[in-house]
Amino acid sequence: MTILKHGSLGAEVRELQRMLGVKGFNAPDTGEYDADTAAAVRAAQVRFGLVVDGIAGPKTLQALQDGVRGPRLLTAADLAAAAQTLGVPLAAIRAVNEVESRGSGFMADGRPVILFERHIMYRQLKAAGRDADALARQFPNVVNEKRGGYVGKAGEHMRLAQAIAIDEACALASASWGLFQVMGYHWQRLEYRSVQDFVASMRTSEAAQLEAFVRFVKADPTLLKALRGRKWATFAELFNGPDYKANLYDVKLDRAFDRYQAEDEVAA
Repeated sequence: MTILKHGSLGAEVRELQRMLGVKGFNAPDTGEYDADTAAAVRAAQVRFGLVVDGIAGPKTLQALQDGVRGPRLLTAADLAAAAQTLGVPLAAIRAVNEVESRGSGFMADGRPVILFERHIMYRQLKAAGRDADALARQFPNVVNEKRGGYVGKAGEHMRLAQAIAIDEACALASASWGLFQVMGYHWQRLEYRSVQDFVASMRTSEAAQLEAFVRFVKADPTLLKALRGRKWATFAELFNGPDYKANLYDVKLDRAFDRYQAEDEVAA
């Protein structure tokens, strides 16, 4: 997945600058992702209705190629609506989207990004009264007391299909879905009608995936309080687990928030 941003160098940056020029955006022809290139990318993102972050990821590059935003992609208006719903500055949601999201909620073939968790499948089957131990012996790759077995991308959908053949509801609940990788088993707490209803929503658009994240935050008062107070270490630990420090999620969130807050102040 190509992601070009400030400081990137080389032929891919020069091609980005060429594409920007073709579409009428003022970008240099240097092969260096400098401030002028970032400004041109932001202008393109505004025109196409994309999230405006000055980073040229797959969505921006595709919009430049096609001349139009993909209909299922997240927009700046979606982020603004999420910020209003949660009662936080727009910069906070922009920071979370940059740091915590997968960057794209869908694979190239149109299916949502997922990660299937076999240890959750084991727990879900147990809770449903199924013989999880027997199933784990028969299908260890998709039913297991231990996490693992990941293959990534389309391979996760293959694992999910194998699990669905065992028990559809348990399988759907055992995968994380979309931009923010919200687990299916949260469906009831997030006020979806069923896990199938949750999954159907995740398959529609990135805006729906963002809505699941908003519901997730609203359902946890401590998480919401941390986001409102910009207590990034607390937010990162609650959202990512204890390993957040290894990935510097709190530091990245803090830096991204400051950058977006400065941009919003200039725009105002």
